[in-house]
Amino acid sequence: MEFITTVENAIYAVMNPISGFIWSFILVYLLLGAGIIFTIATRFMQFRLLGHMARVTFTSRGSGEGVSAFQAFATSLAARVGTGNMAGVALALWVGGPGAIFWMWMTAIIGLATAFIESTLGQVYKIEHKDGVFRGGPAYYIERGLGQRWMGCLFAVFLIIAFGLAFCGAQSNTIAQAVDSAFAVPTWITGVVLVALTALVIYGGIKSVARAAEKIVPVMAIAYLLVALYVLFANITEVPEMLALIVKSAFGFGPAIGGAAGYSIKIAMENGIKRGLFSNEAGMGSAPNAAATATVKHPAAQGLVQSFGVVIDTLIICTCTAVVILLSGVYDTLMTTSPGQSVEGITLTQEAMVDHLGSFGEIFVAIAIFFFAFTSILANFAYSAVNVEYLFPRHSDRAVSVIRVMILAMVMIGAVANLTFVWNFADLAMGLMATTNLIAMLLLAPVALRVLKDYERQRNSGVKEPVFDPGVLKKPEQLAKGVWTSPEGAAKR
Repeated sequence: MEFITTVENAIYAVMNPISGFIWSFILVYLLLGAGIIFTIATRFMQFRLLGHMARVTFTSRGSGEGVSAFQAFATSLAARVGTGNMAGVALALWVGGPGAIFWMWMTAIIGLATAFIESTLGQVYKIEHKDGVFRGGPAYYIERGLGQRWMGCLFAVFLIIAFGLAFCGAQSNTIAQAVDSAFAVPTWITGVVLVALTALVIYGGIKSVARAAEKIVPVMAIAYLLVALYVLFANITEVPEMLALIVKSAFGFGPAIGGAAGYSIKIAMENGIKRGLFSNEAGMGSAPNAAATATVKHPAAQGLVQSFGVVIDTLIICTCTAVVILLSGVYDTLMTTSPGQSVEGITLTQEAMVDHLGSFGEIFVAIAIFFFAFTSILANFAYSAVNVEYLFPRHSDRAVSVIRVMILAMVMIGAVANLTFVWNFADLAMGLMATTNLIAMLLLAPVALRVLKDYERQRNSGVKEPVFDPGVLKKPEQLAKGVWTSPEGAAKR
C-alpha cells in the first residue's frame, strides 16, 4: 500500500503541474482566441443566424435512415449536460461570485462560432460505416484534412481516456452519491443498476444511444427549465437586483463578501470562463464525434444545430442553476457565515433547491443528476466507439466490444470508489485533446468558412434546404468517396 501511495504521489508531482499549465496558460487563451477569430471570420454568425439555428434544430427529425440531425444534437447535448451543470456552476458561483455567471455567458456566446466550425468539419470529413451510421470527428478531419494520422491517433487516445473511461466513472460516482443521500440506497446497488441500464443501451450501438438521447434529453432539460422558471417567478421581485449583482460583480463592483477569494474581476472572469468552456465543450473536440453521425444534406446545417446546443447547455441550463442558487437564502447565509471555506458544488445546489421546494428539492436534484449523468455515460460511449474504430479500422467490432466492457467496469468502479486520481488524469487528457483539436481547427477553418458561404449563398437565392456541393472546396479529393456527391446526384447525405 505504501508503494502504491508513493507511486501515486510521484505521478501527481509530474502530472498536476503539466495539467495546470495547459489549462491556465495555454488552453483558456487558445479557446477564447480561437472563438474570437471564428466569430469575426463567420461575420458574427451566432447573432445573424440564431433564429435559423433554432428552426433547423427543432425541425430536423430525419426520415428514419441513419441518425437524424436532431438525434446527433441530442447525443452531443447528453454529453454536454451533466453534473457539471449543477455542481460546476455552483462551484463557479462560490469561488468567483455572481460575476462568474456573466463571464460564463460571454464565453458561451463566443463558443457558438467555435462549435459551428468543429461540427461542420466533422460533417465535411465524415466516412461511411457498415452499420449505416456515419463516423467522423477531429481524428477523422485531422487525418483527411491535414494528412496527419499520427495526430489523429493522439486525439483519439486522449478522448478515450477522458470521456470513455474517467468521465464515465465520475458520472457514475456522482449518481451513486446523490441516490445514497436522497434515498439511502447503497452505492453498490446503484452501480449494478447503472451497469445494467447502460449495457441495455450501448449494446445496441450508436443508433441505440442516439434514440435514447432523443427521448431522454429533451424531457430532462425541459423539467429542469420549468423548475427554474417556477423559482424565477416565485421570486420575481428579486430578479432585477439579482441581474444587477451579476453585472456589477463581473466588473468588480459587487460587495466583497463570501467566497474563497471575493468578487475580484480576475477571479470572476477565470471561474466564469472555465465553467463556460467546460460546460458547452466548444472547441474540446467531443461534440463533432456526434455531429458527424447525422444524415444531412449540408454540413453547415449540422454545424448550426450543434451551435444551438451551446445555447441550451450554457445560456439556459447553467443559468437555471445560477438562478436557483442566487435567489435562495442558502447562498446569502453561506456567504455570510462561511467565507473562505470550501463548499461542495452539488451540496450548494441541493440546499438551494430545498430552500425553494422543501424536501422535494433534494429528491428532484437526485433525479436530475441521475438522468443528466446517465445520458452523459451513453454519449461518452458513442464518442469512444467512434474513436476506437478510428484507431483499429480492421478490427473495429472487436475493439468496440472491448471498450464496452471497459466502460461498464468504470461505471461500476465509479459508483463505489474514490476516483480522484482518475479524474485528475482525465483533466490532463482532456486538456491535451482540446489543444490538439484547436490547432487542427485553426488550420482547417477556411474549409468550414467555405461551407458556410455556400450554405448562405443557397439560402439567399431562395433554396429552402441547401444541398452541399463538394466542388466548392479547394481539395474535394480529401473527402471520403460516396459520402458527398454533386447536387444533381445527391442521394446520400
